[in-house]
Amino acid sequence: MKKRLLSVAAAAFFGVMLNAQQIKFEEYDLPNGMHVILHQDNSAPVVTTAVMYHVGAKDEVKGRTGFAHFFEHLLFEGTPNIKRGEWFKIVSSNGGQNNANTSMDRTYYYETFPSNNEQLGLWMEAERLRHAEINQIGVDTQREVVKEEKRLRMDNSPYGNLFNTIQQNLFTNHPYHGSVIGSIEDLNGAKLDEFKAFYKKYYVPNNATLVVAGDIKPEQTKKWILEYYGSIPKGTVTPKNFPKDEPITKEKEVTATDANIQLPAYIFAYRTPSNKERDAYVLDMLSSYLSNGKSSVLYKKLVDQDKKALQVAAFNQGMEDYSVFAFFAIPMGATTKQVLQNDIDAEIKKVQTTLISDEDYQKLQNQYENQFVNTNSSIQGIASSLATSHVLMGDTNLINKEIDIYKSITKQDLQNAAKKYLNSNQRVIINYVPEKK
Repeated sequence: MKKRLLSVAAAAFFGVMLNAQQIKFEEYDLPNGMHVILHQDNSAPVVTTAVMYHVGAKDEVKGRTGFAHFFEHLLFEGTPNIKRGEWFKIVSSNGGQNNANTSMDRTYYYETFPSNNEQLGLWMEAERLRHAEINQIGVDTQREVVKEEKRLRMDNSPYGNLFNTIQQNLFTNHPYHGSVIGSIEDLNGAKLDEFKAFYKKYYVPNNATLVVAGDIKPEQTKKWILEYYGSIPKGTVTPKNFPKDEPITKEKEVTATDANIQLPAYIFAYRTPSNKERDAYVLDMLSSYLSNGKSSVLYKKLVDQDKKALQVAAFNQGMEDYSVFAFFAIPMGATTKQVLQNDIDAEIKKVQTTLISDEDYQKLQNQYENQFVNTNSSIQGIASSLATSHVLMGDTNLINKEIDIYKSITKQDLQNAAKKYLNSNQRVIINYVPEKK
């Protein structure tokens, strides 16, 4: 959700620089199965209340895509105690801000208030979980909002459908082949009872993790949590048992068109392991080595020195069941796809056969330590990291241990990952080209 309410003091975002210190937290389960994580930091007078639901676009059924993202919008419509259109007004008038976002794997909502309104944030999220209003006027209204978002971000945006195209071609059986925003036709065709059924199935306490982080008094916070959430009935959570995709063993090449672009983009995409696996961290670091910043090897060669590419990137998109590693290049001038492919393949070959330099290795380590500090330098960042570590990674304390995983990655690990996952017979080449007029 793009709407942001910006009346909280800057302290909400730039609270305490952690300098890689341990982030302390307490976690427990309510009798109804809701997982609770508390983090006390009294250095700034703000509190973030966040709830992550373990439902994303991959949980949708064929013919009814887009539901998870749709609920990100729909659940701001109100409750029996929060009138329609009042949610954002309540937040802003009490000095707060809120937002929500959806991925393939989860949906996340949060409010950040001055700490004297901590109770309000807890009550509002409990209202959303206990009895959100799912009615026809809300569905019709938010359907138009989602249509406009799709037009703005994807259909009318240059390269707006590029990542969806990657997923469609990397995944066949697993539902990662869909998109987060889904199909407008599916949303148009859905009946009100189907939206109500989705809410009843996934918006239950034992499919939710509540995080309260910031200037709290834990014992008081626990009392409010029990009061607001303890009596919400437990639901039935269906085990996640998604079909697997067979390994890619033969290079495939496809072409997709985009009416909004003038220059083609060429993508070389690989299906890689779940972000729970250590190799996913290694591949993440490898992508940074290849294209993070103007001193990275791909940028320096293809953009800066040889002027063959207008843009070039290697990116690693970690997800719960699989990840995506892809190279992306937009040619400069008359540069052909084959030239870009040859140069990218040459850099892959280098990392497969030669260890990176000590200087480059130390630069990577510095980048990841800085990234860790920045991610967890605000209460909102900490809340998100705690929820993600528990829901998607299965270990809340990864908020503290992830930096040690990156520190443990060796130059040999980087080489081994390139040799294991980045071979030409394991990829899909996507020619993402302008639509012919």
